[in-house]
Parts: sequence; C-alpha cells; structure tokens
Amino acid sequence: MFRFEDPKYLYLLAIVVVLAVIRFLTYHNQKQRLRKFGDPDLVAQLMPLVSRWRPGLKFWLLEAALALLIVMLARPQFGKAISQQSKAGIEAVVAIDVSNSMLAVDKSDGNLSRMDRAKMIVGKLIDQFSNDRVGLVAFAGDAFIQLPITSDFVSAKMFLGNFSPALISNQGTDLAKAIRTASLCFTPREHVGKAIVIITDGEDHEGEAIEAAKEARDAGRNVYVLGIGSPRGALVPNPDPRQGGYMIDNTGQQVVSCLNEDICREIAQAGGGAYIHVENNATAQKQLQEALDRLEKAESTVYSDFDEQFQAVGLLALLLLIVEVLILDRRNPTLKKLKLFKR
Repeated sequence: MFRFEDPKYLYLLAIVVVLAVIRFLTYHNQKQRLRKFGDPDLVAQLMPLVSRWRPGLKFWLLEAALALLIVMLARPQFGKAISQQSKAGIEAVVAIDVSNSMLAVDKSDGNLSRMDRAKMIVGKLIDQFSNDRVGLVAFAGDAFIQLPITSDFVSAKMFLGNFSPALISNQGTDLAKAIRTASLCFTPREHVGKAIVIITDGEDHEGEAIEAAKEARDAGRNVYVLGIGSPRGALVPNPDPRQGGYMIDNTGQQVVSCLNEDICREIAQAGGGAYIHVENNATAQKQLQEALDRLEKAESTVYSDFDEQFQAVGLLALLLLIVEVLILDRRNPTLKKLKLFKR
C-alpha cells in the first residue's frame, strides 16, 4: 500500500508547472530574437560552442530535483509493517484530601505538612508508572476531577503541584463523594486492574464512605487508603497566611486534627484494597506500589506502521543535482576533438 503521510505538500508541485511554463515562453521568445540576426543554421555556425540542448537539459534536471524534494516533504510511505507490542498497565485514580486539616504539620514530619507529603508520595508513584494510566481527584467537603484518566504523566505532575485547600471552598471531608467521583474517571476497558487511591487524614464528616467503597469494589475497582498524619493529632495552621497562627473552633479552642485509622481501615476493607499508614514516605510508596502490582494488567496492543521511503526520493534528487552541476552550459572543445570512431 502506497500513501503520503503529509499530502498537503504536494500542492507545491504547482511551482514546478509554473516554472515549466515560464521556461517554454522564454525559450520561444529567444528563438524569435535569434531569427532577427539571420538564418538559424548560419547563426549556429557563428557560435560553435553554444549548445542547444545543454541549457534545456540542466533546466529539466533542476525541475525534476525540485519535484522530488517536494515529494520527499510529503513523506511517501510504501508497505505496511504490522507488529504486536505487549504492554501491561493498570488504571489508578488518586484522590487527595485538600481539606484544611491537611495543612497540619505532625511533629514526626519536620516542616512538611500532610499535603506536602501526600503530593510527594503521588509524585513518586507517577514516576514508577510506565504503561499505566492515572487520574487525579481533589476532595474536601466536595470532590472534583482535576485530571481525567491519562497516560500523560508530565501533565499529571503539573496538576499535582496545584493541589491545595484553595481548590475547594466547601471545606470538610466527604470520603464517600471522593470515592464516587473517582469511580467516574475510569475507562470502560475490561480485563484491566482499576484502583482508587485515597490519601487522607481520615476525618470523615459526612459518613457513607464504607457504602461507597463497597459500590466501587462491586464495580471492579479496588479502594486503597493511605492514612497520613498522626493519631495523636496536630494543630491546623490558618489557611490564610496573612492572619497566621492556628485555626480556632467555635469554642475558641485551637483545632487539633487527628488521623482516624479506624475509618481508613474499614474503607479499605470494604473496598477490597489495603490500608497503609504513612509513617515513612518511601516505605508507604513502596507498599502501595506492591499492592497495585498485584492487580490484573491489560496486555497486548496491536498497531500498524508504514515504511518511510523519503530517503530514496531524497537520494535520487541529490543525484540529479550532481548531474546538473557536472553538465556545462557550453560545449567542451576538448571533448569535441575526441573522435572514438575514425575512418
């Protein structure tokens, strides 16, 4: 099968036609002017070194080379190479808690907030993906799809960097809505492992998270929960850096956010996944990766490709240009004296 990858460049062949027309008109006018000097045969004898056919031959060689270069730009392709490439991958949707409590800095975590640690874990996880697909969901009192399922890991990390409590004005923590929103991201592909990864401090203010996890499991989506933070709790910084200090509740007390491991375990169990307490980022990321590796992975992708032929066309155009350069406009007196066949 023959085809052009970029056939739009073939319109440039009109330039070749225009140049040919100009050449024809110029050559016709030249013959008319020569007749004014006298008989054409006599004029030819007065100019013994002038060649009739060399200028025309050089012109048509250049025309042919130009046409071939245009054809080369159109990328001619011939033949069809069919190959099968095995790819194995899963679909994972990561839902990150962006509630204000994720701004808390636990004593064992140095100066990193829970949000910072969550983004570091997801970033490392994305770096480990190869033939997988990933989607991102931000949730607090509401949940939104920030990045639909994709294999563009560069864009995924770019969107990940924008996660903060400012994304969602409705604060709180609705884990059920996070799970159900994440379930909307998956493709209808079958025989592929699908995972929902929830990263949260487990402060579920709405309930129904266990029921949502069961729904996801029944739909073929395993729910994994990464509990981030300390069960002992940590003060929640004021989300407005201009005010500083820590958040105050209605009673005037400083807000302390504690990791609720019990609800995290129950959600993971109901969702057919696993619960991982993030004490060390590297360890948690490794445990999550091992759990995801046990999921079924889609394989076998068949694709077809065409063999490029522009190299041969370019080589032929180069050969024509070399021949054109070697042909002189005038006759060679030395070659004129050479007679191969003498009487």
